[in-house]
Amino acid sequence: MWRIAMPLILSMGAMTIMQFTDRVFLARYSSVSLQAALPSGILAYTMICLFQSIAGYSGTFVAQYHGAKKPGHCVHATIQGLWLALATWPVILALIPLGIWLMSLGGHAPEVFAAEKSYFIILMVTGIIVPLNAATSGYFMGIGRTRINLIASIIGCLINIVLDYALIFGVWGFPELGIRGAAYATAFSAFVILAIQLVIFLRANAVQNYFDLKTEAALSTVHIRWLVWKPDLALLSRMLRFGTPTGLQILLDLASFSLFVILTGRMGNLALAASNIAFSINHLAFAPLLGMSWAAAAVVGQHQGARNSAAAEKAGFTAMRMGLIYMVLIGSTFILFPHLYIALFNPKDAVFSAQELLATGRQMLIMMTIWGFFDSISIILVGALKGAGDTRFVLIYMALWSWGFFVPGSIFIVWSGQSILTLWLWLALYVCLFTSGIWMRWKKGTWKSIKLIHHDEALIP
Repeated sequence: MWRIAMPLILSMGAMTIMQFTDRVFLARYSSVSLQAALPSGILAYTMICLFQSIAGYSGTFVAQYHGAKKPGHCVHATIQGLWLALATWPVILALIPLGIWLMSLGGHAPEVFAAEKSYFIILMVTGIIVPLNAATSGYFMGIGRTRINLIASIIGCLINIVLDYALIFGVWGFPELGIRGAAYATAFSAFVILAIQLVIFLRANAVQNYFDLKTEAALSTVHIRWLVWKPDLALLSRMLRFGTPTGLQILLDLASFSLFVILTGRMGNLALAASNIAFSINHLAFAPLLGMSWAAAAVVGQHQGARNSAAAEKAGFTAMRMGLIYMVLIGSTFILFPHLYIALFNPKDAVFSAQELLATGRQMLIMMTIWGFFDSISIILVGALKGAGDTRFVLIYMALWSWGFFVPGSIFIVWSGQSILTLWLWLALYVCLFTSGIWMRWKKGTWKSIKLIHHDEALIP
């Protein structure tokens, strides 16, 4: 578990440093940019995450085929994931007007809304890179070669940091683009990560052997190319069957979270800035947990593919313990050194004082630490359940709790004029209650009987 998880943790750390640097640079540029980046960035990802998850779920098929010792099927599943990703680009572009309308409901200041709009449009137009990246990175996670994900992420991170500084502030001959520069830097670095992983994928031995196998079965050059790259409707159907619930679950989760962030904009500039800063710090801290979650999905998938449910269960609990140990370490820094975190984001032209921001932000960090122990359990075990194919339960459970409990309560708190800290306490309660059901589902073991792949299927009919 540690061998597969560690590169993913560092990879997520690199990606998070990239986004964290975005926020720090934008805070130094203007408070408007800082206030606009998080809501519009979350909304863009919310609209793309469904397609990212469906294409990326090919990695779970790869993990189970890898456990079943079918390398050709691993390559075949990844190619189908790339087809799914390409098919989503027109839909992503068509969602841009809807996203702009949703942002307009936030009631943010005109200058903030204008910045949100420009940032959002750039991320959406280049959004096809995200699902393509999910399919290629899913291959390496599924077969356990996660160092490739790490190397690509580090290179992309370094490029992003340099371009961020150059395009936001207009140095070294680059134009000063402000928040638009941050969006362009993010898109270009994501493209670099995709290109690195795609090149390595196409040069892998398993891929070359797969091409050779297809060549032996082909009758002509045209037939060779078609056999290698053609969509497999049967496998695509299974990917959609198991991957769509995963995408919808993430969509509902992020949509509820996006609404929460937008609602904070109605509680004043201090509330919005403090909440955005706390969530930026939260993302820095919790990104490694996503790496552990992906590792749990990969290892559980491999063991399930090998028909060893006992080892899969052990893998899930091992990943969970790793997450809790990490949370103890990072949570202690939130409580002991809140001023160091908050000081990184002090906007230079804010209408509130640094003391006011620290006082509010410190209480948010304390609450974030408390719910973090529960959130680490749910993040990792949800990944483990997905690796086993138990995606329908996760979708239904998330829908009931997020939109039947969390969202209505958040709207009521804002409507009744409560404080931002009350809203955050509600978020903490939701996370704690949600985690209890995920824990019980994993312990019950219903997921052990799910059949994601067919062990007797042939690669070529």
